[in-house]
Amino acid sequence: MVFRVDVVGMTCAISILMKDLADDLARVDVMEDILKGEKMDLQHGSLFLRTPQIVSGKDCRVTADSSLDCNSRGPISKRESTRFGPVNMNIFKFIIPNNVMYIPNCKLLIVSNPVDILTYIVVSGFPKNRVIGNGCNLDSAQFCYLKGERLGVPSLGCHGWLLEEHEDSRVPMWSGFNVAVISLKNLKPELGTDADKE
Repeated sequence: MVFRVDVVGMTCAISILMKDLADDLARVDVMEDILKGEKMDLQHGSLFLRTPQIVSGKDCRVTADSSLDCNSRGPISKRESTRFGPVNMNIFKFIIPNNVMYIPNCKLLIVSNPVDILTYIVVSGFPKNRVIGNGCNLDSAQFCYLKGERLGVPSLGCHGWLLEEHEDSRVPMWSGFNVAVISLKNLKPELGTDADKE
């Protein structure tokens, strides 16, 4: 597995290691000093996990033979780009071809913003069945958490989705929302309608 360096990438790496889902882990970024420190953090924590070999580098060659490439890289600073700015597009146009050269049979998991647009860009040049966009998963999780909080029930029992683009144009699917197996319409008929004051 290969990950890009940033908070999301580090979180993904830790989650993968804690669930023992990889034999090897490679992390890649141009910011080598941060990359080196994060690699050491992961290696030092390996005493508590069945951690695979962890490698990192600036060169994509460290990713050779990876089965999954998790792309979570965004702009270096908020001043450089907005979520929809050209920086992410340019990063992807550089990263994907370079990586695929060393891992031609991998699956790509896109979690960088704007996730929907970047996933579309990748799908246009890569087999569709090997590209996964995070899409509205995070938005849907937030939706379920907030509804659970509003209803006074554990969010794990809430099931619902937000569709469309991540963040800006997402749409809640009120008709499909349920708590356990009970439809939200039966619990709070006004929730999500024009009659709902909130």
